[in-house]
Amino acid sequence: MQLKSRHLLGLEGMSEEEITLILDTAESFREIIERPIKKVPTLRGITVINLFYEPSTRTRISFELAEKRLSADSISFTPATSSVKKGETLKDTVRNIEAMKIDMVVVRHSSTGVPYFLTQCIQSNVINAGDGSHEHPTQALLDMFTIRRKYGRLKDLRVVLVGDIKHSRVVRSNIWGLKAMGASVAVCGPTTLLPVEVEKFEVDVYQNMDKAIEGADVVNIMRIQLERQQAGLFPSQREYTNLFGMTRERLALLNKNYTIMHPGPMNRGVEITNEVADGDASVILEQVTNGQAVRMAVLYLLSGKKAEEE
Repeated sequence: MQLKSRHLLGLEGMSEEEITLILDTAESFREIIERPIKKVPTLRGITVINLFYEPSTRTRISFELAEKRLSADSISFTPATSSVKKGETLKDTVRNIEAMKIDMVVVRHSSTGVPYFLTQCIQSNVINAGDGSHEHPTQALLDMFTIRRKYGRLKDLRVVLVGDIKHSRVVRSNIWGLKAMGASVAVCGPTTLLPVEVEKFEVDVYQNMDKAIEGADVVNIMRIQLERQQAGLFPSQREYTNLFGMTRERLALLNKNYTIMHPGPMNRGVEITNEVADGDASVILEQVTNGQAVRMAVLYLLSGKKAEEE
């Protein structure tokens, strides 16, 4: 089986079979990053450009490491030191880069729809590393990969996404992916941080944290962006923590074998307390490790290359 599209723009509309293919492929790559020599020749001869118009730590480094460990040639683009500062358009930038004979583009941008736009401009494979408040597919894939490694399945697990649902691209990708895999999905946050037409997601919606997480297997906590407070979308960080923060006391509401997740970066003491973030049930650092395996799988599957003998 192969992925239906030669690009990864989002998980909306992706089938259970395609997601399973990515997760299964990631399992084989997960073993590689535990070796003393963390490198295979699978993508030798492939050139990847990392086009990051937004700041990033985990996603950018994860993609760079994934590319290097697959033996691809990778280059990272920084707008601040490029002709973008001279007024060059995005279209001209990517077309000039592609003229240097690249094969794949990993793009992060603050504007929704940029990855799709690039597919209309260039022939290279395009991977969405986060666009506006639209989607962040590889983050959701690594979240699902992490959950599946712990429970052996995704089907019928109760997963609650808590925090800024309205602006989070991670939430959207998780919703589409988890639903495709048969999980029970709920979202929870202040009314001001819920989308206007949240019912279109066809998930359970809560404004009460305690009710939302009752009986949950997995709680995936989204970062509260400080600019949201400045915009007056919630009264104070302290009140947000009281109403929606993941605290030690709230852990008692979860299922016995519960899991705590966070895509990062964390605002400790706001959406999650230190003892929860660093507790035994937290898989936050495991998510980061698994991100490399998932991104290696995506790069490999989209490249169309057959794995070479090691």
